[in-house]
Amino acid sequence: MPAMATDESEATQLSPSERFFRYFQHEVTALQDQMLRLDNTGISGGERADAADHCLAGIARLSNEVKDASSYIPAYDQRTYSEAIKALSKKLEDSRQRAVPKQKFSFRSSTFTTRKNESAISLNDATKRAKEKFPGPASETSADSSFATTPIHPASPAPELVQDGDSATPAASAPSSSDAARARTMSFSQSTKVTINNHDGQHIILPSSASHATSSGTLSNLRGCVINMSTPTSEGHAFAGLTLRNISDSLIICGHVDGAAHVTNVTNSILVVASRQLRLHESQNCDVYLHAAGRPIIEDCKDVHFAPLPEIFLNDADRMIENQWDAVDDFKWLSAEPSPNWQVLEEDKRVPATMWQEVVPGGPAFGAAEILNALKVGSA
Repeated sequence: MPAMATDESEATQLSPSERFFRYFQHEVTALQDQMLRLDNTGISGGERADAADHCLAGIARLSNEVKDASSYIPAYDQRTYSEAIKALSKKLEDSRQRAVPKQKFSFRSSTFTTRKNESAISLNDATKRAKEKFPGPASETSADSSFATTPIHPASPAPELVQDGDSATPAASAPSSSDAARARTMSFSQSTKVTINNHDGQHIILPSSASHATSSGTLSNLRGCVINMSTPTSEGHAFAGLTLRNISDSLIICGHVDGAAHVTNVTNSILVVASRQLRLHESQNCDVYLHAAGRPIIEDCKDVHFAPLPEIFLNDADRMIENQWDAVDDFKWLSAEPSPNWQVLEEDKRVPATMWQEVVPGGPAFGAAEILNALKVGSA
């Protein structure tokens, strides 16, 4: 016990730049370990490419974190961090080059033609037809431009979505059942990332087929939405990195993130996330249900309440890792006194297990507004 108390005292006395230095060292070591495993990852089935994409997303995330921390990191340290990130990028590129199979020599005809299957329809053609049939305002829900989502229950009040090039837009009227079926069964096999932008009042659930689209995830400009990304990330297909920004009056179930979850400008919302670390910026009046291997960081936040990740979202790997959900560092509160900007969410104010199981999944009479109202989220 005395040793633990000493460690906590030392952690409290560290300056923000010293805490970031420790965090940076930890992340670099983790990325180097991932790259070492690349050489032993099979090429077939796209496993190696997926692993390399995870490393690339991790490097990009770490680079963004250095930029975010520039206000309190000395210039010399910033240059050191930048050089370390460049070295990681070069190491990853070298590993990728080693995985490229040598091209076999072969004779080819000097002229050739490519024949098109006349019965096939291109994505652009399908997009054009969809736009002509269902015009609507621009919003985006994509897995690297490969899918459109629909509410889990077609009878729910949220509008259906149709494919719009590299985005999905709400239709002015509900499409036919065959159109909706096509949207729900579009392939995720070539997708590498998930993007959900510019939605109001939508209930979106990522299916298990999105498990290959987790190199990165981005959610932005959402209001009054229920987003559930837990299914494709629950068993070994976690996001490499996740970014949330400009979200209000919403429930966001982020799923699992191997790296850090970056959250900026989220208000009057509930977040559910399992990640290596959470970095929360410029957010207020939020309840965060969290499983974190590292200490969560908040900055320019107020009225943030933390609780442990609900049992329904835990996997076996989570149970083997100490959860530091309540070991929060407030980078804008340097006093030895506890930060007033965050508190532990009292147990009697937490969402009950039955709500996560029975209400949050939705139903024919339970769209986004009804779910948010039941959970007392925002102004719903």
